[in-house]
Amino acid sequence: MRDAARNAVDPSRPYLFFAEDERSGDGEIVSVNTLFLTNRECPWQCVMCDLWKNTLTETVPVGAIPTQIEYALSRLPSAPHIKLYNSGSFFDPRAIPLADYPAIAEQLKTFDRVIVESHPALIDKNCLRFRDMIPGRLEVAMGLETVHPEILPRLNKRMTLAEFSWAANVLRKNAIDLRVFILVQPPLMHEAEAVPWAARSLDFAFACGANVATLIPTRGGDQLPSIATLEASLEYGVGQAVGPVQRVFADLWDLEQFSTCPVCFEARSGRLKQMNLQQIIPNRVDCQACRGRP
Repeated sequence: MRDAARNAVDPSRPYLFFAEDERSGDGEIVSVNTLFLTNRECPWQCVMCDLWKNTLTETVPVGAIPTQIEYALSRLPSAPHIKLYNSGSFFDPRAIPLADYPAIAEQLKTFDRVIVESHPALIDKNCLRFRDMIPGRLEVAMGLETVHPEILPRLNKRMTLAEFSWAANVLRKNAIDLRVFILVQPPLMHEAEAVPWAARSLDFAFACGANVATLIPTRGGDQLPSIATLEASLEYGVGQAVGPVQRVFADLWDLEQFSTCPVCFEARSGRLKQMNLQQIIPNRVDCQACRGRP
């Protein structure tokens, strides 16, 4: 059943790559090359995740990941930062073969910052080994999802807040920056609770030493968060972040599905982009059609 819904992907090609702008820790807008690598499905299979649709059932051959990176970088403009996302954990040997680390590191030698993602359970010697192989600063993105004490255990993340905090502390002690993913209205949460729990999750992330927190509106469920809920969550985060080192971003992928008002969507989308890049809170969009509740 799950395999039947899996998209056909090529182990020699990333399934998606693009260049994007992001506000850096020194307050500058920098270009980031973002690659979504093709590899084996993440073993955790969190209930809210649909990234498995672009994964393989087996580990890629040695050499496939460097080939994917070369393919994308030859088609992207030069940039100082790179994100290597892979529908799982970069430090999972079943996803990224350890034998590929030297070749990957060689491809990353021109980047000032390298951002990868990992489950907290895999912050180990492989993480430190990879850090030592690249000349740029390593940043690890970890999914906190939510600090809600009843919902987090039901997401199949198989992680406690104490374990997340432990992994964050390992990163901090080893001069590795932390980026945190937070769900806005995760599964099983009513929308009325979404903003308060996003705020608590942001507070926890920054207490763990996060440099960046990315708010991700939960997709694919029966009840999607509204664009207003995402806005309010981002407003809280930007207001709490101690800039320019701390930044809070909203994930704007497929943003249209979270809005039911075509009158104000473009203005509200633009406002979210402005908050992402400038880390300020502009005046809210005044829409007479939806009265701010799209």
